[in-house]
Amino acid sequence: MNTLLILLTMLFTPPAKSVYDFSFKTIDGKEVKLSKFKGKKILIVNTASKCGYTPQYEDLEKLQKQYGKNVVLIGFPAGNFGGQELATNSEIKEFCTGKFNVTFLLAEKSSVKGDGITPLFKYLTTAENPDFTGDINWNFEKFLINEKGQLVHRFRSKVKPLDEAITKNL
Repeated sequence: MNTLLILLTMLFTPPAKSVYDFSFKTIDGKEVKLSKFKGKKILIVNTASKCGYTPQYEDLEKLQKQYGKNVVLIGFPAGNFGGQELATNSEIKEFCTGKFNVTFLLAEKSSVKGDGITPLFKYLTTAENPDFTGDINWNFEKFLINEKGQLVHRFRSKVKPLDEAITKNL
C-alpha cells in the first residue's frame, strides 16, 4: 500500500517551477526552504574538499563578502567525482571553516549526479537556461538563480567564482 501511495504521489506531483519548490538540509542538519531567499539571487555550487578546484573556496568566500547583500551563496558538498569529498558533514564543515574560513551556507553532503541525485540537482541539471543542460561534469559547477527562482546561468568548474561571467550578473 505504501509503495502505491508513493507512486501515485510521484505521478500527480506537479513538476517544479523554480528552485523555490525545494529545500535542503544544512551541514548542521537544519532544514532550509529555498523560498526563504525570494527576491535575492542564489549561487549554488557543488563542492568537494579534495579536488583540484578546491582552492575556489577562497574566491567563493570573497564573493560572499563582496556580494552577500545581493546574492545567497550555497555550497553543496558532493563525493560524486572520484570520491573527492570527506566522509562526514562534521569533517567537511571543519575543513571548510578551518582551511578557508567559509561563512556562506553549506548543505549537508549530497549527491549531484547519478541514481541518487537530489531532487534540487535533478531540477538544476534539466532546467532551461541560455548556457547548457545535462549532467554535472565535475566539482565546483555553478548555478545562478535569479530573484524569481529561475536558473539563468550555469558555469562549468573552470569558471572561477570572481570571473566577470559570474560577477556581471550579481
